[in-house]
Amino acid sequence: MSSTELPSVPPANVLPKVAAVRVAEGERLRSVHLPGVTLTVRSRPPARDGLPPALYVHGLGGSSQNWSALMPLLDDVVASEAVDLPGFGDSPPPDDGDYSISGHARAVIRYLDAAGRGPVHLFGNSLGGAVATRVAAVRPDLVRTLTLVSPALPEIRVQRSAVPTGLLAVPGVAPLFTRLTREWTAEQRVRGVMALCYGDPTRVTPEGFRHAVEEMERRLRLPYFWDAMARSARGLVNAYTLGGQHGLWRQAERVLAPTLLVYGGRDQLVGFRMAQRAARAFRDARLLTLPDAGHVAMMEYPETVAMAFRDLLRDRGEAGERAAGKAAREPGGARAGQGVDGGVTAENVGG
Repeated sequence: MSSTELPSVPPANVLPKVAAVRVAEGERLRSVHLPGVTLTVRSRPPARDGLPPALYVHGLGGSSQNWSALMPLLDDVVASEAVDLPGFGDSPPPDDGDYSISGHARAVIRYLDAAGRGPVHLFGNSLGGAVATRVAAVRPDLVRTLTLVSPALPEIRVQRSAVPTGLLAVPGVAPLFTRLTREWTAEQRVRGVMALCYGDPTRVTPEGFRHAVEEMERRLRLPYFWDAMARSARGLVNAYTLGGQHGLWRQAERVLAPTLLVYGGRDQLVGFRMAQRAARAFRDARLLTLPDAGHVAMMEYPETVAMAFRDLLRDRGEAGERAAGKAAREPGGARAGQGVDGGVTAENVGG
């Protein structure tokens, strides 16, 4: 093994014990064993039986906890599950070490096939948005609607603030960064992540910050943490270079499912200028722009994202008036177009 390669990771059954993953009130965690991969799935009981299923896919460095603010706002319209991608959250690394976009997409597809839950309302953020786009393109039978929050689709001119994250894909950078930041506390790391991902980090409550620090401390004890980060970043960069039918923009054009696109005006990782291109690429798209949001709008403005998704369901005839009305009465909620914290713009694009 060359000095620039990442160290090997021990098998999942001999990994050291770390602190338990946080489970919010009303949530449940379970492990699902599939060929070549074990996934941790976070779920909430729906308000009633018979609701259509929804599956949420997090971004690079995230976990299923990234959806804990949004899921309870949709309990009466969908049966929510959020997955920890292989190597993230509480899911161990994949057996084959494949952290490519296709590898993560295969894991999601294997779960949906095994669970028999499709077609689902599929959500994805950042890296998870790229994964969800690929799933929707190659397995349209599994996707009822697609909701993408700051999806990591290829950009020609990457924002300067996104460069350090992309550099994780370069061999040798992750071990170097680990050495250079050895003395950083979990609190320092979390503040850096929040400054990068939130449009306004002050929106994070003290309790939310404490939970994030606890999760960071847990992850840093995992021997595969940086390996999963670096290889997933590399997989994303490699996906950006693919052309032809395997290119993510070409696959976006193949998506048949009605698509809700959510972009933040203060996103430092995915360019806000990509919103209009994405709206043109997906054939049946509607666009929600949140000028004050950062990279994780479902965490910063969950009520507004929930409202936009409810509007999507209502327009497709899948949500009754009572369900739609409930969202309108949620504290902090507002119909897209009415303006929330600096203004919200929503528009239908395509048919």
